[in-house]
Amino acid sequence: MLPLSNVDFEFAKAQLMLFLREWYMHPNGQIPAYEFALGDVNPPVHAWAVIRLFESFAGKDASDEDYRFLESCFHKLIINFTWWVNRKDPEGNNLYSGGFLGLDNIGVFDRSKPLPPGMILEQADGTAWMAFFCATMLHCAINLALKDPVYEDMASKFFEHTVLIIDAINNFGKGQGLWNEEDGFYYDHLRKDGRSCPMKIRSLVGLVPLFSVLVIDDSTLKKLPAFAKRTKWFVQHRKDLIEETSFMAERMGEDANQRSLLCIPTKAKLIRVLEYLFDENEFLSEFGIRSLSKFHEKNPFKININNEELRADYIPGESNSYLFGGNSNWRGPIWFPMNFLLVQSLQRFDYYYGESLKIEVPTRSGNFMRLRDAADELCNRLLKNFLPDSKGFRACHGTKKNRSFLCKCNL
Repeated sequence: MLPLSNVDFEFAKAQLMLFLREWYMHPNGQIPAYEFALGDVNPPVHAWAVIRLFESFAGKDASDEDYRFLESCFHKLIINFTWWVNRKDPEGNNLYSGGFLGLDNIGVFDRSKPLPPGMILEQADGTAWMAFFCATMLHCAINLALKDPVYEDMASKFFEHTVLIIDAINNFGKGQGLWNEEDGFYYDHLRKDGRSCPMKIRSLVGLVPLFSVLVIDDSTLKKLPAFAKRTKWFVQHRKDLIEETSFMAERMGEDANQRSLLCIPTKAKLIRVLEYLFDENEFLSEFGIRSLSKFHEKNPFKININNEELRADYIPGESNSYLFGGNSNWRGPIWFPMNFLLVQSLQRFDYYYGESLKIEVPTRSGNFMRLRDAADELCNRLLKNFLPDSKGFRACHGTKKNRSFLCKCNL
């Protein structure tokens, strides 16, 4: 709906509200992924679409009708959020199994089907999507609280819940959660009989934790005294949770009291993940971020489950797996929605860190830049999929002349 909103803002709002109506949303709060398997769910991005639409086209000039749109969606999304918490976190430890969450064949299991008996897959993307959902609901609540203080309570609720999920993904179990300190990456964990084994597949699954990033200006906090007071109390009295949470953890220069950051990775972890993200031998391609690291081209992931070898190879074209029919391949190809969310996250991180954080793009190139510039570089690579090259051919059409449109204009 976001692209369509550039043409018809009101229609886009109506479509987002439609999926929250009683003839689409189940009474228990579930929003189905598609009509042919109502039990499947897609990642919880509906709240993100709502607040993105609200801020992009209404923002400071939001009308009462725009606020009613946000408020109406927020109430229904609370029901959806509760469904996710109750259904996808069966043991109440803030690590989400999730099951099917899109990214079809990105792992070695068909995540739309049950695992073998006694096994639980603690999903780095499932848990990170919930942190993203929670932080987005916090974002919505803050916007509503600026108009009606009654929503400050909900802002506090979603802030504390976000911190709990972030703490779990970074610290649960033996103190590392789903983070692997040796590799500097987030992995799914397969748990059985009290033992937990990291599924060391470097894929978009380990990049989803970058999506959950929210920057709050202190000028906003000053307008929300009740929320600010409770947040300050929580930070002071729950240091066990705040230690691995990048909230009010870093202050820089003259802007030291202007912004606060809430996200999953600490600065040190973020830098390590970005080294993989912008490595041309890993995720960074000429045309965007790969769904599976090129590392697995020569080093396929293998695991033996019940005397059956399961594996994940880097396959940039048509899938060699029959999962989901074989034509929905997440083991190499570039998927634009995920790249878009990565671009947004890089921009938000830059809004907080500014000049204090520069990375090499590409990795090991010696070319350091701010995260906003890295986001621009990624955008330029994504655009190359559709822009004609010097011979007039577009990468999205491959090398087939009958599918490419020769372009003589200078771009």
